[in-house]
Amino acid sequence: MPESVEPPDEGELEPVRLPDSQLEGIEASVRRLMEESAQQARQLDHLAAAPAPGGSPFAAFGLPGFGTPPPVPSPEPRPILELEGEAYEDELDALSDWVDDWLLPVYGAEVTTAAPWCPQWQEHQDVVAWLHALWMAYQQHKDPEAGLSGMAVWHRDFLTHTIAAVRAPGGPLSACMTSPERPAHRILPGPPPSARPQKTTTQPEPADSGGPYELTA
Repeated sequence: MPESVEPPDEGELEPVRLPDSQLEGIEASVRRLMEESAQQARQLDHLAAAPAPGGSPFAAFGLPGFGTPPPVPSPEPRPILELEGEAYEDELDALSDWVDDWLLPVYGAEVTTAAPWCPQWQEHQDVVAWLHALWMAYQQHKDPEAGLSGMAVWHRDFLTHTIAAVRAPGGPLSACMTSPERPAHRILPGPPPSARPQKTTTQPEPADSGGPYELTA
């Protein structure tokens, strides 16, 4: 005689039993939903993160991104003789450090009558202008962007010509030190101002009035 199945008590839910094939489908759907939820969370974190510096979509065109302050342009180099006051003194001090600490120990040949020098070269304005231009060219050509031949170009086109002009026998230092044992400093007088023709202004002649008026009857 088969066992009798007792009906469930009133209010008690009978458990639902699903086939194994349906359970596998439900588990796959749950895993897929969890993966999609995790992917959406990663996308939200990426969008909420602050953009990295220089990550502007317009960086390739040299334009700043939204909310990014424009880059501050570096000051353009100026010839030293165009500077005045403290700016001139600071630039001259930096130039003197480069000349005394690097240029002369490496390229300062022996002082002779054929290659004079002056221990007070800072007072020769033309020498200051020459050496400052040489220094600026040095800074440009030692930069990696100048390529491997940058310093060779500096030697050929700037150093040789500048030293030859500054230390020429008849150059700006020819009246200064021609021997280390006889230091000297003398500034040769320059040419006087050019004699410009004076502009003469002519006064306009009064118009001919035709003489006194004659009264006629």
